[in-house]
Amino acid sequence: MNDTVSRELEIQGVKKVFRSGHEDLVVFEEVSFIVPEGSTAVIRGESGSGKTTLLNLIGALDSCTAGRIVFAGLDITDQREENLIEFRSRQLGFIFQFHYLLKDFTALENVLIPALIARVPRAQAKRQAQELLAQVGLRERSNHYPVQLSGGERQRVAVARALMNDPYLILADEPTGNLDERNSQAIQQLLFELVRRFGKSMILVTHAADFARLGDEHYLLEHRRLRRL
Repeated sequence: MNDTVSRELEIQGVKKVFRSGHEDLVVFEEVSFIVPEGSTAVIRGESGSGKTTLLNLIGALDSCTAGRIVFAGLDITDQREENLIEFRSRQLGFIFQFHYLLKDFTALENVLIPALIARVPRAQAKRQAQELLAQVGLRERSNHYPVQLSGGERQRVAVARALMNDPYLILADEPTGNLDERNSQAIQQLLFELVRRFGKSMILVTHAADFARLGDEHYLLEHRRLRRL
């Protein structure tokens, strides 16, 4: 991707319909918004409102029924799967509600995985992973396995893993949904701090109202529509 191209994300009239038997379930329609390069957007909505579905469309994990999603001039709704694999690997970082760490891998090895998949030389990837673990406050825990880490520590590892390939856009799906209030607030602050420190863009979906104050833009997804707050 050309470094001179603005990495703006534009969602243009996106609609998603799931077919169930002979019926169509409209999840949302006419969703449009822009995330400028280096900015953060928080999308709130109740359970079942379609937040995760929207994030999956932006992450090229699912396809739109209608509309376009354009990132840095690339229409990801009109790409072959091999191009989408490259897009997800190089341009995106994912953080989920559950950390999805591999139990037989240490914290360091879990953070390394995206770089190894992208064929980054192991020595280079290891240095970067160690630095990222230090950034999330886990320098001394890098050789611990997930079972030896607290819930908050596991999610910190997941944050480091999402940043491993130096992506331009972070997609976070209820990243503190499984944490207690103290750890939730700590991860909130850490995530937004790191995204801004490294100059990333981020879309975070959540049902929690307290996330809204941290984002540059705040949206609500309800009744099949997205509106800016």
